[in-house]
Amino acid sequence: MTEIDPITGLPKELGIGEVLAKESQKITITGEKKRYGKYMTLVKGIEKSNIDVKDLAKKLKSKLACGGTYKNGIIELQGDHKEKVKKFLIDEGFPEEIIEIR
Repeated sequence: MTEIDPITGLPKELGIGEVLAKESQKITITGEKKRYGKYMTLVKGIEKSNIDVKDLAKKLKSKLACGGTYKNGIIELQGDHKEKVKKFLIDEGFPEEIIEIR
């Protein structure tokens, strides 16, 4: 028996919920200096309702060849990667209009 997505009313296997989830968010990419002057790139605003955020963080770390983590709804990446993160998110299917770099 197929599961029905409560938001769209369509079967979950179509994957439409993930597309709608990507379009209905406001993602903010910021930078912050941490201990000992190390720079961190922070990605905020990705809701984990229909998107596997831990997998997205893993892909980002692999693509950017850096360390990082996902905690408290924020993806933290070691280093200054703001422009690269935006390009990666656009390639992953997030609309450019919802991504803001500060």
